Amino acid sequence: MGTTQLETVPEPKYWHLKTVLSEALDRDFAVGEVLPNERELAARFGVARATLRQALEQLELEGRLQRRRGVGTTVAPPRVGVAVGSTGHGWPGESVDGWEIVDAADAALPSAAVLKLLGAAADQPVHTVRRTRVSHGQAVAAELLYVPAASVPGLSAIDAPAGPARARAVLRELQRLALDGQDRSVELGSARADDAKELDRLPGAPVLVVTTRYFTAAGTAAVSVATYRADTCRLTFGDSGDVEITHEARVAS
Repeated sequence: MGTTQLETVPEPKYWHLKTVLSEALDRDFAVGEVLPNERELAARFGVARATLRQALEQLELEGRLQRRRGVGTTVAPPRVGVAVGSTGHGWPGESVDGWEIVDAADAALPSAAVLKLLGAAADQPVHTVRRTRVSHGQAVAAELLYVPAASVPGLSAIDAPAGPARARAVLRELQRLALDGQDRSVELGSARADDAKELDRLPGAPVLVVTTRYFTAAGTAAVSVATYRADTCRLTFGDSGDVEITHEARVAS
């Protein structure tokens, strides 16, 4: 049987450099140490800066490096395990789920992609709760929880002034509903400006996006979009063992 066309393609130069750099990180650098600038590294390894950037980006994606504002590129610590949970878990905010309330916006229009997940009309008001997740003293995830006003009819402006108080009230009202189930998906993404600032990352840095839909008998009651740092997090999903692989067209937001 002959070789395939892919088998005859040489290894990209940046990929080989990534392997060399990875070995150098293990041998010559300590966790948290700042790497030399791109010009020095390119000269050291005899490559073009464009090739070097590709290799560095791949190592960042794999969690070996971190780019930090005002610091530069540093050697990353080992990833920490972050439990995402299984479909048996309850509403956001129940018991100790590891999330801390940051704020809540007034009822506003979410993106088209979120509206599709909610099955909501474009003119339907939706409460947006922002939360953050901290592990070992470091913010590892930022969440936007979208709750249609129709899901929490008992919420009033008097009971829920703007800010964290509104967020707590939205979660409290949501927990009054009977939860029928959840579904969850994970995909690789790029950090938006707001999430990057909250997670001490640069905009466009690789992240893991975990999207969860919460169902009641009436349909989708809420949608959570949680952005995890891809460089420091290893997600675990409990003991359900259910994995579903799907391929679908992305909805423009």
